[in-house]
Amino acid sequence: MDISTSLCGVKLKNPIVLASGILGTNAAILERVAISGAGAVTLKSIGPVERQANNNPSVLAWEHGLINAVGLPSSGYKHYNWEGYDKLSCPLIVSIYGSTVEEYVEVAKALSSKGKILEINISCPNKHDGMSFCLNIDAATEVVKSVKKVVHVPVFVKLSPNVPNIGLLAAEVERAGADGITAVNTLGPGMIIDIEAKRPILAYKTGGLSGPGIKPIAIKCVYDIYKAVKVPIIGTGGITTGRDAIEMLMAGATAVGVGSAVYYHGMDVFKKMADEMQEWMKMNKYKSLKELIGAAHE
Repeated sequence: MDISTSLCGVKLKNPIVLASGILGTNAAILERVAISGAGAVTLKSIGPVERQANNNPSVLAWEHGLINAVGLPSSGYKHYNWEGYDKLSCPLIVSIYGSTVEEYVEVAKALSSKGKILEINISCPNKHDGMSFCLNIDAATEVVKSVKKVVHVPVFVKLSPNVPNIGLLAAEVERAGADGITAVNTLGPGMIIDIEAKRPILAYKTGGLSGPGIKPIAIKCVYDIYKAVKVPIIGTGGITTGRDAIEMLMAGATAVGVGSAVYYHGMDVFKKMADEMQEWMKMNKYKSLKELIGAAHE
């Protein structure tokens, strides 16, 4: 049973990718994720300068997922410890962010050689400064065009569900040179209020939603993107089981990003999901993952 996949020529033993922001803070942890069965791993987004996390409480489990306002904490690319990353046993995706086009270019130029794929995060909803580039097509395409001029690895663009037409946005960043799409980032911002304290629970007040509650939205976004582009998609948002992963593949994803599932099921979730996928494929007489990708569009 072949569950391998490929992202712009980068071979993955299975389609399950550790999403950015979850565990991706040092090589030792990422190697544990790789050993636990992930097909690829993504770093927590790295920026141009040191940046502090938002104050705690910054993450909360609610009835249907997680809400977080961690923000984009980073040591800055100049001070990041890269020891051990060249020995990872699965492909590394390097995620970056910036507050200006120039910052994206600066970080991309410095870090593009560190991984097999560069992911540009233009969609974080929990930043005090700068703009969400994904909310403006001209801004999004300018970032992509500028980054593509200075790197020589595939560039994936991470999009937000908080846009009126994500298919159109994906098509425009593809036209600007994007080699792939990661969709979606957290949904929001949302808020949860402690009714006894009469105040929002998160210190930042609002946060992005992830986990099972946003899966139908993520599936629809990937479905729309698949119709609009030819480049591969890493579909992420609410995927916690092998059946969820197959659903995302059928919507059009080439690989599946997993984040909140680690909170619910631990690091073993990667192998469990891969095993569940293989079992389902065997029962339903699928021999290759390629048969699943985009199947819901037939």
